[in-house]
Amino acid sequence: MILENGLIRTLDPSVPMTRALAIAGDRVVGGVGVHEWALPTPERVDLGGRCVVPGFVDSHVHFLSWALAQGALQLDGCRDLHEVAARVAEAASGLARDAWLLGRGWREGDWQRGEAPHRRLLDAAVGDRPVALVSKDGHSLWLNTRAIETASDSLDTLGTVVERSADGQPTGILRERAAWRFQANAISQPDAHVREAMRMAIRTANARGVTAIHDQDGSRGILPHWQELKRAGLLSLRVWQSLPVSELDAMSELGLRSGFGDDLLRLGHLKVFMDGALGSSTANLIGGGGVELTSRAELEELTRSAARAGWPLAIHAIGDQANRDALDALAATEDVWGHRGLRHRIEHAQLVNREDVERFRQLNVACSVQFSHAPSDRDIAERDWDDRLDGAYAYGSLAATGAVVANGSDAPAEELDPIAGMRAGVVRTLDERPPWRIHEAVTPFQALEATTSAPAWLERTERIRGRLIPGAIADLVVLNRDPLAEGAIKEGSIDVVATMLGGRWVYGPPPWD
Repeated sequence: MILENGLIRTLDPSVPMTRALAIAGDRVVGGVGVHEWALPTPERVDLGGRCVVPGFVDSHVHFLSWALAQGALQLDGCRDLHEVAARVAEAASGLARDAWLLGRGWREGDWQRGEAPHRRLLDAAVGDRPVALVSKDGHSLWLNTRAIETASDSLDTLGTVVERSADGQPTGILRERAAWRFQANAISQPDAHVREAMRMAIRTANARGVTAIHDQDGSRGILPHWQELKRAGLLSLRVWQSLPVSELDAMSELGLRSGFGDDLLRLGHLKVFMDGALGSSTANLIGGGGVELTSRAELEELTRSAARAGWPLAIHAIGDQANRDALDALAATEDVWGHRGLRHRIEHAQLVNREDVERFRQLNVACSVQFSHAPSDRDIAERDWDDRLDGAYAYGSLAATGAVVANGSDAPAEELDPIAGMRAGVVRTLDERPPWRIHEAVTPFQALEATTSAPAWLERTERIRGRLIPGAIADLVVLNRDPLAEGAIKEGSIDVVATMLGGRWVYGPPPWD
């Protein structure tokens, strides 16, 4: 197959652009100077002036959570508690009496100070029906009384954090591990429903140009679902799968290391949580505040054990103290993991003290960020981090050091949409308001690189993915226009025309009008 009459952005510095691309099987076999005789009886695809770039990679997505969220009650944008209650009451009227009402997207940081969610508000809205509402950042869970009663064990067994009122009774708010454990133990959905939701979500991702993801839902038991979808021929994107660090011993006993799998599904990294999140007021901050889920000393021990077993870490760190502790632990253990070539990553890096910005590059630790978080979180960040904003969502500064910056969505916290994510990184606003801290914007090229070649580096597949050069796997996206053209990303005028995975069209095959 020859793609011709368009612009090919290879993302290879030696030949950054070409006018045609030859593909044989699942591989790119040529670029510059491609002619009809480059392949035996080639199929010719007229790009009609369109642009081709490497396939998009979402380097941080909770895929199972995002897939299931499509069928949940949406609470994003609720301006106060009462709007949440009204939406819940309306949704409950159409459900069977004993059915769970599941929702997500509420964020108390968007409400006036002093407004605190409580189970009684949900009780009044739905009566004797179980309700579970996940916060926008995924770090808090709001339950009503009936939902709490479904727990097979006392809430005290869940660990941090179970909020209680002055009389010692639970308010219905669980945070961090308590929230995650309750969801895992008390709320289940049939496998058939889960896999159908994932199948539809894969199709949506392909339509948005996504050819690979770094999935962060390993702790939710997603791996068997991926395996079943792959067996059924329904897996049309590549998966770099996380596992919780609690599985390290089990993986070591089996002799499994990062990279185990095949071209579509591989075990990737071990996930560690240092702290909570901004929206749930659980980010660990220098000087106090937030929640410490893993200490620096604990992370040092985990890093050494993981390195000996051949596993890189993905370290969730939101607050400036959490990021500093993570970097300190990696620096202290570099003698163990450095010579093994492990490519560690810090997830989010939302608030980094200025003294620590350069350390990512020095340690060769990737910044796995989400450009869309900056405009989404701007109001809460200004309110809660007003005394330390200099290091907030400092994507431009991190990229300027030469550190590897990979971009994801953190869906369902934000939407899985690479083009919208790149735009958020470049313009630092997603509404009519002026850009927020525009000096921390990334360039269009940096945004594209963070969404294509940087994630491939994290997977150690940079020689065959993330660039459109001879020998590379033919994962690519056809766009209606060049994303690096003047103003293209800022104008929001880029659309996905077609998506190819390994030489096979998985969305929008030609011919195109």
